[in-house]
Amino acid sequence: MASQVVLKATATFPVQQSLDDVSALAGRDGKSASFQAILAAFIPTFITAVIYIIIFVQIRTKYSKIYTPRTYIGVVPEKHRTPLLPKGTRKWLNTFRQLNDKFVLRHQSLDGYLYLRFLRTIIFICFVGCCITWPILFPVNATGGGSASQLDRISFSNINGNLRLYAHAVVAWVFLGFVLVTVARERVFLSHLRQASLLAPSNAGRLSSRTVLFLRPPRVALDESKMNEVFGEDAVKQWTACRLSKLQSLVDERNTNASNLEVAEVKLIKNLNKRRLKSLHKTGSADGFDSSDLAADSKFRPTQRVPMLIGKKVDTINYSREMIAMRAEKIEKTRNSEYIKQTPIGSAVFVEFSNQAAAIRAYHQLNFGLPMKQLSPRYIGVLPKDIIWENVKKSPAARISEKFTANLFIVATIIFWTIPVSFIGTISNITYLADRVSWLHWIYDLPDPILGILTGLLPPLLLSNFVSYVPKFMRYIAKTFEPTTPAAEKQVQAWYFAFQVIQVFLITTVSSGAATIATKIAQNPGDVPALLARNLPKSSNFYLTYFILQGTSSAASNVLNYSDLLEYLGMGYLFDVTPRQKYQRYTQMKGISWGTVYPKFVNMAIIAIAYSCIAPLVLGFATLGLGFYYLSYRHNLLFVVQTKIDTRGEAYSRALQQLLTGVYLSELCLLGLFSIRKAPGPAALMGVLLVSTALYDIAINRFLRPLERFLPPRLRPEDEEAPLIDEGEAATDTNDDAGDSARSRIQHLGQAVNLPPFILNPLARFLEPAHFENRKELKKWFEHPDADDPPEYTDDELRTAYQDPLLTSKTPKVWLPRDDMGVSEKLKKENEEVDIATSDEGAWIDEKGSVAWEWENLERCSAWKKPVRY
Repeated sequence: MASQVVLKATATFPVQQSLDDVSALAGRDGKSASFQAILAAFIPTFITAVIYIIIFVQIRTKYSKIYTPRTYIGVVPEKHRTPLLPKGTRKWLNTFRQLNDKFVLRHQSLDGYLYLRFLRTIIFICFVGCCITWPILFPVNATGGGSASQLDRISFSNINGNLRLYAHAVVAWVFLGFVLVTVARERVFLSHLRQASLLAPSNAGRLSSRTVLFLRPPRVALDESKMNEVFGEDAVKQWTACRLSKLQSLVDERNTNASNLEVAEVKLIKNLNKRRLKSLHKTGSADGFDSSDLAADSKFRPTQRVPMLIGKKVDTINYSREMIAMRAEKIEKTRNSEYIKQTPIGSAVFVEFSNQAAAIRAYHQLNFGLPMKQLSPRYIGVLPKDIIWENVKKSPAARISEKFTANLFIVATIIFWTIPVSFIGTISNITYLADRVSWLHWIYDLPDPILGILTGLLPPLLLSNFVSYVPKFMRYIAKTFEPTTPAAEKQVQAWYFAFQVIQVFLITTVSSGAATIATKIAQNPGDVPALLARNLPKSSNFYLTYFILQGTSSAASNVLNYSDLLEYLGMGYLFDVTPRQKYQRYTQMKGISWGTVYPKFVNMAIIAIAYSCIAPLVLGFATLGLGFYYLSYRHNLLFVVQTKIDTRGEAYSRALQQLLTGVYLSELCLLGLFSIRKAPGPAALMGVLLVSTALYDIAINRFLRPLERFLPPRLRPEDEEAPLIDEGEAATDTNDDAGDSARSRIQHLGQAVNLPPFILNPLARFLEPAHFENRKELKKWFEHPDADDPPEYTDDELRTAYQDPLLTSKTPKVWLPRDDMGVSEKLKKENEEVDIATSDEGAWIDEKGSVAWEWENLERCSAWKKPVRY
């Protein structure tokens, strides 16, 4: 499917256009409708964006939980909180501008910083692309001798003659070569930054940094008494993942009943206190409100039917207590059974080593005698919270077969999505169909603004919303077989990237031009390549409006975040009954899904690169659109987002490699164009560039991929002069002499061409990342006063770190609000009599009879748990 689409795209660019074709494509008056469509898209989206920003400025200080939680909320350690922005708009903008992106790296996560860097990188690529292509290709296209008008005049569609095509070929060599160098440069920088990050004391001392997860270890590895025999003398502890299906259902039922008990008791406390307050307001006295009697009175107590809806009505509090006690007893018996103690049937084992270096060596060297490493996958740096326990405990055969089935299913989904996406792309060219199909003539009766919205704004708006549900579906599928949430997210990134390129770019591009040839295919199928070649540049107008939509209203919506605001205000008021529910909603911070955001913006960059030499104007719109998005994500990562999925920079590495898809597509499309135009010189130039790109890509991957995937086994945090990779592979020189030599070379070059320092210095850093941004230099980025100290663990934390929660979790503590009537105290005693831990600290019934809690001091709340930095 993908190969067919690429072949179509290769052959879908204009040769010579007849007056009839231009008139048909343009609109009612025979002129290009591109400017009208872009204007129709820009005006409403710009107005919407302005409204969003105005609303945001007005309410951002009022709803700090939504717009600035990282400045104060208790789940963010005080030393890692973002400085509070001043209230004045001008002061606020100045403070926001002065905060460096490195603040995200030092106070939140490596992935967050790299995502902002990725956006800056693709903006840089697009901006430099404008500087390279516009001065040359705009004049060449505008004077190309064609009959195109408006914005189409400065695109490839206005070229009439082959001599000018050399300009496009030469510009392609320069710009696409620049993209290749930029991507390679970023990958070198990433390898150094990642090593500096992982070897920083705050990371190197974490338990996860010295623990390796082995899937499909040999049977003997499950025996802890033979741990050192299997994993070496540096192994100090192991945890075996067991299949605990019976225990899973018991724990789920216990937790559900504990939640039901908490809700029922809070409702009882609220109801009785509201009655008491009502009596006080009416009679001025609360006599007769005895907490012991009223709490036991059946008419005030919550009830439910068992089984649900049709069963016998029972007291919810008493029933939940009984069920908790029964399930707790069964859970303990199951945990202490000989089956779990003596015969752990599992297909995975976590092994802790004495230090990070030993863990890295084991990760590289242990293969258990299997001929292929992929048959024994292993992971290092896995956090306990990221483990998908059901998948870890699956057999290798089940995991492999499920992944294979999932891939087939995703391929089918991408193919199926072609139908609606093609329809959306066809809407952008509806005027041509109306000219050829009689029953669509009514479209010409629409006012010009309405027609402009129909062809300019509606298609990208529909596409953007329609595609938004795809990654959620893919994430659900990935979590059915991947062992960890980062692994699932990286799988989503790969799938969603394929979807974005095939559906949002290739299929939409072809279907935008396909409307033009719909009525001619049946007459002469052999003309399909030529017809597509004449009309595909028209689809560039679709992407101009696409970038407008994404860069204005979508970026502004990303900052306003009205969906989360409405959910926080409405859902919290309607559904949060207990202190725990209020606590969870308040402390729950917005996350960011790398598998969703990276492919979207990689695809936008690919579109810009692919059209760079065909419709260079796309680069300018991409620069602006991506720039606005960068500002919106920068605000969110500094003030709103809490990074919850840690890929340790692997998502960024994958995105950089995916960017080269745009280079290949651009080269293939230009090669197809030149071939159709029978221009052997430019075609030969593009053929050489295509082969050179492939060879360059292979060489760069061979050198850099090992550095991006994992730390080299001989790299030690205490030895700053250690080689980056093993003997036999190229090593990166990190000493100061090499840096001085690099500086001198760049300075001599700059003096030779009279480059000023403000250009020379950034150029030097760009061309020599191995010397100016090596691991030794980047280590300083992590040496700051607020850096975390190496964590220390209690014996219990170490014992249970990688143990299945089914084996260690306790009955959830019931959290009740205190009240003046003493109902909470009575319920607390009743719960503790049946061994149900209960607390009323940090919450109370206020003077209105509502639940209030210590939101300003989370550590005083019963739901608070001190986070452990595993």
